[in-house]
Amino acid sequence: MPVTPVSRQVGQGLPPGAVPWLHDLGRFIGRWLYRPAYRVRVRGVERVPRTGPVVLVANHSTMIEPQLIFGMLPRRSVFLVKDEMFVGVAGWGLRRIGQVPVRRGTPDRTALATLTEVLADGGLVGVFPEGTRGAGDVDQAQQGAAWLVRKAGAVVLPVAVRGTLRPPGSRRRLRPVVDVVVGEPFTLDVGKGRAGLSQATEQLRDTLAALVRAVDDERARRDRDI
Repeated sequence: MPVTPVSRQVGQGLPPGAVPWLHDLGRFIGRWLYRPAYRVRVRGVERVPRTGPVVLVANHSTMIEPQLIFGMLPRRSVFLVKDEMFVGVAGWGLRRIGQVPVRRGTPDRTALATLTEVLADGGLVGVFPEGTRGAGDVDQAQQGAAWLVRKAGAVVLPVAVRGTLRPPGSRRRLRPVVDVVVGEPFTLDVGKGRAGLSQATEQLRDTLAALVRAVDDERARRDRDI
């Protein structure tokens, strides 16, 4: 039997076209999908605000990080996903679990407008501010996250994920450790105009980069102690 999406998920924190029970099933799958391949350590999940508008910012090295974060969050979340993924069955599934397509490399007003509605409904949205999948060191932040914070008055939640990439020159790893660390949520005062967006974006970048470095340092200390 085909699933009929509702026009708007009021009070659900989901965009139009999403199916709440499919979203929750997707979260369950994301929570357990990579457990056989990785030893996933999740810390700080108690810091996730349970209600109200939240803009989550995270680093992005592979396609695995978004799924890990999506699965470990204790509430529903809506992520920006590159529009190339929204084809065929995969695209149908992404829309039904409430994810939003975004064009990379250019401001996508449609995607931002959709996320603004989700935030106005008290939802949590996830953005990878480096804007593209790369080294995951957040060295080229884009301004979408800051714009959403300014528009919705949302709290910012930084999340770092490390360990999905094999270190250069290393051998194949058997169930490597992946750390998912939730930082402290904080408020961000975003000033007017482009200057305000640029300044706030740098603050977001610096905060997220600092969390990533802290996780890397802790992982290095643990490796030395083994």
